[in-house]
Amino acid sequence: MNLKVNGKFFEIDIDPATPVLWVLRDHLNLVGTKYGCGIGSCGACTVLLNGRALRSCQLPVSAVGTMEITTIEGLSENGEHPVQKAWLELDVAQCGYCQTGQIMAAAALLKSKPNPTDEDIETVMSGNICRCGTYLRIKDAIKKAAKLTTK
Repeated sequence: MNLKVNGKFFEIDIDPATPVLWVLRDHLNLVGTKYGCGIGSCGACTVLLNGRALRSCQLPVSAVGTMEITTIEGLSENGEHPVQKAWLELDVAQCGYCQTGQIMAAAALLKSKPNPTDEDIETVMSGNICRCGTYLRIKDAIKKAAKLTTK
């Protein structure tokens, strides 16, 4: 099976039913994508598939085809993506476990809606759980990232 992940091509020999999460973590050593609930409900495993946020724990690798997977490691080489910069500036993370999924969902949101409303942010981000409760900082960081993107 051939995959394009973070702009690079990989050939892997794996069961086509294997979830993308485990391909990334166990076979490509891209461990930024986290395992949370395993049923696609928490959002910790969110990656981008052709720019669209999807739960990698429920996505079989066979469904990827020729689409490109982007993980937190591929969002930017050195943390310069506007969402990553805003996250750091506003000190969003507490424990940090869910944050890669939050960041990936936020990046997809800003790609589709460069100037999201509060309602847009709440709707898109409602599927990503933060057990530390940093939701207000997450919303503020997305607004800040939108400003950084439009500059």
